[in-house]
Amino acid sequence: MIAKIWSYWPSYTFAFAILYLSFHIIRSYRYPVSRLPGPLYSKLTGFWLIIHEFVGNRRLYIHNLHKRHGPVVCLGPNEVSFTGLDAIKEIYLDGGSGYDKTELYTLFMQFGFRTMFSTLVKGDPEKRYIAGQYANTNIMGYEIMDGIRERSAKFLEKCTESVGKSVDVYVYLHCFSLDCTSHFLFHPYGTQSLEGGEDRKIMEELSYHNSLQIRLIQYRFMRIVDFLLKVANSRPTPVSQEYVFRTCANLDASPNSLLHKLQNSRANFRPTEIAAECMDHMAAGHDTLGDALCFLMYHISLPGNQDVQNKLSQELIKNKDRDCDTSHPIPMSQPRYVPKGGRIISGYFIPEDTIVSCQAYSVHRLNEEIYPDGNKFNPDRWLDPEMNLDMNRAFFAFSIGGRGCTGKHLAMLVMKYLLGAVYSQCRTRIADDMKGRMDIADQIVSSRPLDQTCKLVFEPR
Repeated sequence: MIAKIWSYWPSYTFAFAILYLSFHIIRSYRYPVSRLPGPLYSKLTGFWLIIHEFVGNRRLYIHNLHKRHGPVVCLGPNEVSFTGLDAIKEIYLDGGSGYDKTELYTLFMQFGFRTMFSTLVKGDPEKRYIAGQYANTNIMGYEIMDGIRERSAKFLEKCTESVGKSVDVYVYLHCFSLDCTSHFLFHPYGTQSLEGGEDRKIMEELSYHNSLQIRLIQYRFMRIVDFLLKVANSRPTPVSQEYVFRTCANLDASPNSLLHKLQNSRANFRPTEIAAECMDHMAAGHDTLGDALCFLMYHISLPGNQDVQNKLSQELIKNKDRDCDTSHPIPMSQPRYVPKGGRIISGYFIPEDTIVSCQAYSVHRLNEEIYPDGNKFNPDRWLDPEMNLDMNRAFFAFSIGGRGCTGKHLAMLVMKYLLGAVYSQCRTRIADDMKGRMDIADQIVSSRPLDQTCKLVFEPR
């Protein structure tokens, strides 16, 4: 009897598979998202999107879908991507702060606490209180400014110790970004990783990791996340964590520092909450700032961009006594949930709880009427006063709205000062022994150079 039943097993399995597939096809085609542009398979399953995520190709996969299907693309039965400016405003500016974040941001919790970045629901007054410390009125204070100047000078000193020889600026730029970020967070207890020593280990720990796949598993399969966290730390940072906890125990940080703000908040943050917030800001600032500067200096140093470098140097020399006027770190998708009742986005009705997103990589390349020839490295485009206004409105690298990057002003200030220090005194070119690939390597929401090396030669101007 058992043998007879077993002989029918392949038929039962096939029938079950047909029923299962038919159910998903019918359900998908009854769901409004199925009417959106996009490949047929994405309307049936999000499997292909997950595969591209795991191999670090999500950004280009989505970008190519937009090139084929237009500004609205179905990525899965419950996920849609947009590139239109109207969609950006709706998703990220609705109600001032946009739609609520998805569970993806849970990956950025620290020490079991939700930080400003990993909080999912908008409107938390405590988080807005923290963001106030990043206002220009604070970061332009003399203590913060002096620290950035000192670290810019130290970076230049390190890179010019061996004039005419190859220097791996990936290392020094990430030391510089860590030192500037920690200076803002903890002054006078910021790191000095440009000097080497124990602080250099913090930079290495935060920079040289490969945690993409395990973190994506945590996001996509939340039910086993607790088990995964027990058997493998997705991004182990014991040295960095020890530094943050030790530093947060100091009670005499500068009034301009974030640590002082947190310790004196009316919200009465617990010590571990303070450490969690600072750890999150330090890791995020170090990654995005260091990688953005690395990509930028690499492009400026290419043989075909020496005219760009010359224009930059001439402008810096001409305005050497003028302070910086502070008024593609995150090219990936920034997912949100459609609110209750659904919304119309780019002319399509999108049901509630659908995941919607835009990615800066595509927004800046596919809106040709705003960014002509968007794939070309062309800083001159920003000199056109008529185009500049529209480009700034559409600029999405720091996101927009009330939940955009709180560190935008600090990041812009740090980058301007470093570039000013370097290109007012030096010219740079690609080193002969530069063999590393500078392709964009996707992380969770940010990116980095693929081989994490960028060798340049510094020569006096």
